[in-house]
Amino acid sequence: MAKAGDPTTAKKKSDKDLSGREKAAAFLVSIGSEVSSEIFKYLREDEIETLTFEIARMETIEAEQRDSVLQEFQELMMANQFITSGGIDYARELLEKSLGSQKAIDIINRMTSSLQVRPFDFIRRTDPGHLLNFIQQEHPQTIALILAYLEPNKSSVILKSLPHEVQSDVARRIATMDRTSPEVLREVERVLEKKLSTLSSEDYTAAGGVGSIVEILNMIDRSSEKTIIESLEDEDPELAEEIKKRMFVFEDIVMIDDKSIQKIMREVDSSELSKALKSVDTEVQDKIYRNMSKRAAAMLKEDMEFMGPVRLKDVEEAQQKIVGIIRKLEDSGEIVVARGGEDEMVV
Repeated sequence: MAKAGDPTTAKKKSDKDLSGREKAAAFLVSIGSEVSSEIFKYLREDEIETLTFEIARMETIEAEQRDSVLQEFQELMMANQFITSGGIDYARELLEKSLGSQKAIDIINRMTSSLQVRPFDFIRRTDPGHLLNFIQQEHPQTIALILAYLEPNKSSVILKSLPHEVQSDVARRIATMDRTSPEVLREVERVLEKKLSTLSSEDYTAAGGVGSIVEILNMIDRSSEKTIIESLEDEDPELAEEIKKRMFVFEDIVMIDDKSIQKIMREVDSSELSKALKSVDTEVQDKIYRNMSKRAAAMLKEDMEFMGPVRLKDVEEAQQKIVGIIRKLEDSGEIVVARGGEDEMVV
């Protein structure tokens, strides 16, 4: 008869007994080292150390335990997808249909205990045209706050439809926006719709900034973008220049058609091009090489090889010069840079 404390009589740990770290470790072991190593690329160093420790001390994973952890992961990802696409209420409705009421409530409660629900979540599925009619009479600061929290493609539709005198004001306010208190957000939400979207945290919420307005302007039509930028140049030249620098980055060259690339190459100094290509990935380099003669491409590669180390500042300056040439050619109508998302057609 086995004695008390004998390992053969010890109760195996169920998945419910596992800590969050142990579940994460079990999940990584279950999906294999190749996929796990890709996930590690997105984790902090301390997170990697913690998970590595948990994996190292994990002797075996029972089949039932593994299946339960994988199922839990699938359910959480499903819930996250539903929340992202339609909000908390939408997620709860779909999860109830798939998993039953109690299971859906449990999952949503777990998600929202750590998930910060974005303000204006309740208008995520609202048509931009209807939303425009609803907010266009609001103060520019209120409009800017709402657009900063919406998806860039929806914000771009609304921004380009605003009166010209309001567009640049709203764009400037988004670009210079930093943090907004929960009280202000709640008040704007209350005015926007009677049904409040509950904030899960009292922390100040970050939104807006130059990056936010760049995302929006990148999806707007070229005419509206130009009008807004020109107005900003009059009101705040430094801000306008910062936005212009980030509107089109050098790596976006891969999205330009080959014929336009060839026109750009005729305007670019070879020494600037060799510096600009020093820090980019092979996709960008290959795009350039394909649009040059074999001899010219070979000479460019040779120049880069013999150039040796180049200061990052010099590389960025060379890239910015080429971006300036691209924008100049686009403004003159010599090339077309596709913008406005996947629905835009270039003929």
